[in-house]
Amino acid sequence: MAMLVLLLGDADSEFCVRQELVSDLARLGVTNLELVRDEHTVGVVLEGWLFDPARSAGAAAEAVGAAAEARPLHQVMQLALAGHSAHDAVASAGRLTTPSEGGGIR
Repeated sequence: MAMLVLLLGDADSEFCVRQELVSDLARLGVTNLELVRDEHTVGVVLEGWLFDPARSAGAAAEAVGAAAEARPLHQVMQLALAGHSAHDAVASAGRLTTPSEGGGIR
């Protein structure tokens, strides 16, 4: 599933999910929207099987009303952890990597 995170700078403003927003994002192939925030930033996480973030990041930012100030973050890697031990080989960004001695992935 493709994912795009739009970082919006103003955490003080309210973010409202209206039907028009939902319809616009659905036309882009988005099937899931999550809202995350801290005291400085609001993030809108968009996911969808038919969503193409590389092609639609600008339209998605426009749909959420933040075309000018949105900072898009594109997914680089996804890793499913269930059922894997630290000693298993793990696929990472198209390469097969192995755990390092310190327990991390190289």
